[in-house]
Amino acid sequence: MSSSSRVAVVTGSNKGIGFAIVRDLCQKFSGDVILTSRDTTRGQAATKKLQEEGLNPIFHQLDIDDPQSIRTLRDFLKERYGGVDVLVNNAGIAFKAEVTMKTNFFGIKAVSAELLPLVKPGGRVVNISSMMSLRALEGCSPELQQKFRSDTITEEELVRLMEKFVEDTKKGVHQKEGWPNSAYGVTKIGVTVLSRIHARQLNEQRKGDKILLNACCPGWVRTDMAGPKATKSPEEGAETPVYLALLPPDATEPHGQFVMEKRVEKW
Repeated sequence: MSSSSRVAVVTGSNKGIGFAIVRDLCQKFSGDVILTSRDTTRGQAATKKLQEEGLNPIFHQLDIDDPQSIRTLRDFLKERYGGVDVLVNNAGIAFKAEVTMKTNFFGIKAVSAELLPLVKPGGRVVNISSMMSLRALEGCSPELQQKFRSDTITEEELVRLMEKFVEDTKKGVHQKEGWPNSAYGVTKIGVTVLSRIHARQLNEQRKGDKILLNACCPGWVRTDMAGPKATKSPEEGAETPVYLALLPPDATEPHGQFVMEKRVEKW
């Protein structure tokens, strides 16, 4: 065991919002903060940059599209910290439907499958979604909206819907089938709904553990993905995710919510 037994992990954190979240947690979280990146060189460079600012993140490689890479991180966390206290699922891209879905939805699903069981009592989990998920939800057919808003939808059902979207898009029938036109938006519907499902599972299986899990929108942030016209700096984008990551020990909410500007939005 290391001297510090508490640990926070931020996926996809070598730049942009993830990097700003790591910087913030290094200053406010009592414990180790793990900066992860698919590319080791970039991840180590980002870690060094924060070390030059007098902060002390630890680098660990993580490619959320690679099951073996996820398991390696899982084993490291188990061995060194006996679990994880704060998990921020941030890695995400905007590209063609299939690729975007693989990373934004299935990547977070894969990380959650391995790391959620490691979350310690009193732990906090934050899944970075987007306000685009709300917009995309409004652009879905009433039938799809009902499914995505359901309090009983299962992870398997959600997976089938996400797979159907990719198939419908490939066939060019997605709008006829009631889907909106934004692949990015639909993948983020997936992230928000997955968060609602996981929060529900925590209530059912680990009620006494006081773990809080939420999805959030960081806002429109100037990143490589959003471009220079966006209104927020990465530091401002980190505010809501960090607020959720550091909810006080006695907090009972928010949980299973979609949060923007530190406020719960109706899903």
